[in-house]
Amino acid sequence: MVGKKIVLAVTGSIAAYKAATLTRLLVKAGAQVQVLMTAAAADFISPLTLATLSKRAVFQDVSSEQGWNNHVEIGLWADAILVAPATANSLARLSNGVCDNIVAAVYLSARCPVFFAPAMDVDMWHHPATQLNISQLQKFGNHVLPVGVGELASGLHGEGRMEEPENIVAALQVFFEKQQEFREKKILLTAGPTHEPLDPVRFIGNHSTGKMGIAIAENFAKKGAQVTLILGPTTFLPTHHAIKTIRVQTAQHMCDAATAHFAEADVTILAAAVADYRPVNVSSIKIKKQSDSFNVELERTPDIAATLGAKKKANQLLIGFALETNDELAHAKAKLERKNFDFIVLNSLQDAGAGFGHDTNKISIVRRNGDVEKFELKTKIDVAEDIATAIKKMLAQM
Repeated sequence: MVGKKIVLAVTGSIAAYKAATLTRLLVKAGAQVQVLMTAAAADFISPLTLATLSKRAVFQDVSSEQGWNNHVEIGLWADAILVAPATANSLARLSNGVCDNIVAAVYLSARCPVFFAPAMDVDMWHHPATQLNISQLQKFGNHVLPVGVGELASGLHGEGRMEEPENIVAALQVFFEKQQEFREKKILLTAGPTHEPLDPVRFIGNHSTGKMGIAIAENFAKKGAQVTLILGPTTFLPTHHAIKTIRVQTAQHMCDAATAHFAEADVTILAAAVADYRPVNVSSIKIKKQSDSFNVELERTPDIAATLGAKKKANQLLIGFALETNDELAHAKAKLERKNFDFIVLNSLQDAGAGFGHDTNKISIVRRNGDVEKFELKTKIDVAEDIATAIKKMLAQM
């Protein structure tokens, strides 16, 4: 936490009194703390208290007697934003992009991770609208801290208490430590489909969107890795500024790019859905409809996995993917051996919510020793975390 720049956004809840302790603990841990407050928050705790503890002026609006409080500059300054307490109203406002106070303005301007520590009564917490807003914030990539269980301001007992300041600071410390997990490691990824042209307007391809590979690339980039993403034709793109993205179209293009960068990679993850065949003859003009049948002669595309597997050194990890429709485990194990993978990520089109186009996936990790680790259906962001954890364990054993 030393030197980390934290924006603490305090909103209007009785739990705002905890912001004083939270500010003190963050400063004690070595962080620089900039406090923002909504008008409602000032009804529960004095801005002077938080200014004294943070040793910085507290901003309550985008303009004040001191002049313009640059919400864009604050958002870019921060290493993390912590909304604590985050009321039901604030969760609704921010999940929908309603920009009518300093907290919302900084949130919408920020490029850093954002953490929410919700605080509200038990029925408000469980209301479908609140849960929908939380789900939306998580889909945006934000982090929602767990709520505590206990006596609430209403006198009721249940979920909804703001997490204790000590636990919030600990969660931030774990997060920043994870940002260094793959520091100086070089990660090479392939993602998305390949398109093998038949003529200027038609191609052979598949339904891959690249979402899974992009989620993995984002995960490693957030953990300090140097990430090179070789991405096939898709409308989805990574957002992390540190990811070097190389756009390709065909299997040959992807193979050439992967081969060029493979030697320097510590970990290579082949998440792309590469077309296995391509037309032998590619027309330079659009093929016109002439008869009731049309035959296309196909040839094998380069086997990227086998090419890299043959070049793999003892200090490199090579991870593959297998999307199957039948005899899934047998096919995955055979591919694992054939391609010289260190482990393979298996998913099946038989599982609802898995495969192409979904925001979720259900995987199994199949290892060379025969072990199979199965996971439940999760978001692809969470699946990327599971894959990164497995890779971290393997790197530690090398």
